[in-house]
Amino acid sequence: MYPAAAVSGLYFSHPGSQYFVGGRLSREQVADYARRKGATLAQAERWLASNLDYDPE
Repeated sequence: MYPAAAVSGLYFSHPGSQYFVGGRLSREQVADYARRKGATLAQAERWLASNLDYDPE
């Protein structure tokens, strides 16, 4: 393909298909994610701010 950054694909749809939304993240889930990534809780909260189910203080 030209240019090299071009994207191509086949897109299929179904009348009954729908998007799904992942749930909001609890403090416990964010803390576990931070631990697994080797990051602080504050860093993980900053990365995931739009998906938090709580207000980080």
